[in-house]
Amino acid sequence: MSITVSNITKAYGSQKALKNVSFDISAGEIVGFLGPNGAGKSTMMKILTTYLPASEGTAMVNGFKISEENHDVKKSVGYLPEHNPLYLEMYVREFLSFQAEIYNIPKTEIERIIERTGLVPEANKKIQQLSKGYRQRVGIASSLLHNPEVLILDEPTTGLDPNQLIEIRELIKSIGKEKTVLLSTHIMQEVEAICDRVIIINKGEIVLDKKLSELQSGQQQIVEVEFDYRVETVALQQLPNVTKVENPGGHFVYNIYFSSEKDMRSCVFDFAYDNGLKILQLHQKNTTLEKLFVELTTPQK
Repeated sequence: MSITVSNITKAYGSQKALKNVSFDISAGEIVGFLGPNGAGKSTMMKILTTYLPASEGTAMVNGFKISEENHDVKKSVGYLPEHNPLYLEMYVREFLSFQAEIYNIPKTEIERIIERTGLVPEANKKIQQLSKGYRQRVGIASSLLHNPEVLILDEPTTGLDPNQLIEIRELIKSIGKEKTVLLSTHIMQEVEAICDRVIIINKGEIVLDKKLSELQSGQQQIVEVEFDYRVETVALQQLPNVTKVENPGGHFVYNIYFSSEKDMRSCVFDFAYDNGLKILQLHQKNTTLEKLFVELTTPQK
């Protein structure tokens, strides 16, 4: 395992930011770490990078105990915190060279990282002149300089425009082919585009830990259909594998939920033909990770 977390608790006085959190991350996985604000994501990442001590529990990164071998942990982890710490008055290549000296890294490696992270066109600019997307690239480049086995990224795409989002996602996916990546984000599409697995934390506790493929295979299929005439929902509930029927607008549009991996649009089409109805529109949808996130993290009334 690249990361092993066992019963980690972090308390600030009487308030617990993390409560007996446990999970394992295997080498080569890209894991999305999700949760609402204040859920404990950043706290967990700071503990794994040895910036914060845990109140209780143990964790290991690349076989090193965070409480006893923090120097070895830092050598094997690349960390991009939520607030990217950059020296804005420095030039990109100058900044990375300065960082590299700390690890005694050769200049050839600096140039390789500049090329790997797409910074070649900006390498001779001051960091303060860069867009938010390129500043994030500089932060990622800095975290990769010492060739760590694990990369921990805290909100790496916050504030990026759509084009920058795509570029940073592709960069992280590329890095994930060689390294273990743990990233936190509020953007569900990002997890679906990048990650192999998702961990959701709420109020300091893990509420979901599953591979993305398992979530997607277990999703309900939703068929949204608009007829040219009103249909009683009880009639649609007689279709095969139907679990629920909604008529949200009270007009002729229906959301039909099926517990089947088979495309059920043909079944709805046959229903319309048999009952002399015309279909004005027909769409297949799936329940989303965003909806699951809301269900797991919204306070119960």
